[in-house]
Amino acid sequence: MLDCAAPSGLAAVTREGSFERVALVLDVTPSAVSQRTRLLEERVGCALVVRGQPCAATDTGRRLCQHVDRVRLLEQDLQGTLPALAPEGIARVSLPVAVNADSLATWFAPAVAAFAADAPVLVEVAVDGEDCATEWLRSGAVLAAPRTAL
Repeated sequence: MLDCAAPSGLAAVTREGSFERVALVLDVTPSAVSQRTRLLEERVGCALVVRGQPCAATDTGRRLCQHVDRVRLLEQDLQGTLPALAPEGIARVSLPVAVNADSLATWFAPAVAAFAADAPVLVEVAVDGEDCATEWLRSGAVLAAPRTAL
């Protein structure tokens, strides 16, 4: 089992694109963030981050980041039914979604705005062709993608 803080740090590095930005948020040194990531890589047995400008997750790193996103969404759902578990303040969880341009221009924007107003979620919208959504879901780049009826 993984300590929740380690994959969360990895997700922060890939989301922010650098160890320095994460270090500022966490009020630690960039070296400390890098060391935590390296320890996680040693535990998992492979590289999780391509260190560059910006830093990017490897395929395995992306799967761990996707796991972090899912766990956060599940925790948020649980906090809705057990408010005593909720931390102070409202923390918004990211929800990466793929949508095609036609849907975004017509029905998707109002629907996601209504959803996000009621849920403490930051919806990260990736716009691409309809055929790409399935691959984005498989790769873990997004957690959801609206589809047309079959």
